[in-house]
Amino acid sequence: MQGSIDATSLNGCVASVRVLLRQMSACFRRPSLAAAGVIAGVFLAGACLDGASAQPRINSEDGPELRTLSANSQDIAEGKRIAESSCAGCHGANGVSESPGVPHLAGQRPAYLYLELKAYQAGVRGESAMNNVVRPLSDDALFKAAAYFASLDPPQNSAANNASVAAPDPVQLGKTAAASCAGCHGDGGISKTPGMPSLIGLDPKYLVAAMKAYKSGQRKNDTMKAMLASVTDAGMNNIALYYGLQKPARAQTPAAGDKAAGQTASASCAGCHGADGVSATPATPSLAGQDATYLASALQGYKQATRSDETMKGLAASLDDSGVKNVAAFYAGLEPKPPNVRKPLSAEEWAQRCDRCHGVNGNSVDPRLPALAGQRLDYLEKVLQAYRTGARKSPQMAAMSDVLTDQDISNVAAYYTRQKARELVFVILPSKPGAK
Repeated sequence: MQGSIDATSLNGCVASVRVLLRQMSACFRRPSLAAAGVIAGVFLAGACLDGASAQPRINSEDGPELRTLSANSQDIAEGKRIAESSCAGCHGANGVSESPGVPHLAGQRPAYLYLELKAYQAGVRGESAMNNVVRPLSDDALFKAAAYFASLDPPQNSAANNASVAAPDPVQLGKTAAASCAGCHGDGGISKTPGMPSLIGLDPKYLVAAMKAYKSGQRKNDTMKAMLASVTDAGMNNIALYYGLQKPARAQTPAAGDKAAGQTASASCAGCHGADGVSATPATPSLAGQDATYLASALQGYKQATRSDETMKGLAASLDDSGVKNVAAFYAGLEPKPPNVRKPLSAEEWAQRCDRCHGVNGNSVDPRLPALAGQRLDYLEKVLQAYRTGARKSPQMAAMSDVLTDQDISNVAAYYTRQKARELVFVILPSKPGAK
């Protein structure tokens, strides 16, 4: 929710909701969903804010799960008894979990809770401790337990957790870490030193693999090994991402050799490195615009077996010294192109997509869709990982999570954990005369 509200306005909002509920009670002694027409949600802490105008109107006949919205005080009291005997051990007596990986249920949307309990009961969520807990429960018991947890105040994080903390920008981290590389590889990864490779125009996956090979000693270069000794895998990913997003340009170094002769001699290279020197495979480096001296040195290394790759060894073996210079000059003269890499979205940018279903800042206004605000961090991470791997099934969530990296998942989960969970009241509105 956006904006703020003072105590007087808040009390007025709450009072308005209570008056509406009393008016509804006068119309319906105990409204049934069969008699009800549509359902509207109202934020108790934000009914007078901009979110109120976006509440969904849901046909009450859409599914039995909406019966949870007509639960009365007796249903909720019985639901509490069921929850205390069957659920409290993991989810907490008040619906606030203290168990790692186990979600908070307090204040969660009621129809969603009911649907999830039914899914566990049917076994469609796989085998887990939850299956054994819910199997013996009647449908009425599931309805009442869902209504009880939904009636509770949602969990509230500490002020420190609720503070807006932006996740570090991996591109900026990569730029900072790459500062020590500029002395050899040039500002922005464009080489000005013969024999030193440019780092732009390379797929981040290739660049990370190369850095790891230098760090492990698989590729021999004492300077590179020392430079990378303290760089973590995450640091390498950030460096590679930074270079992958820079505007490509040819190395600012001379290129001795005959480019035309090099083009003819490079015909056998096109299958892997592309006819224009731009590779279509992340594991294979692009050569367009690369420093010619470095390319010639690499080819000589493959010929002399100081660099190991059987395919490259065979191809380089057919080139004499003049041919090596010509091929290097040809590729150095080509225009490099940016690799297929996107700048990662921030947690806030991902949340804008998630909020389309889960509500502003993760406060769902649809009783069948879960609220994410204030949920346990480890649970959100676990669920997103499960959707991404397919362990948990949902076509919509699979499409959303398939492109998430591990870092994206951590950032998104942390974002929603920090959000303020808001109480939601669903009001059953009467049907229009003659409506079916």
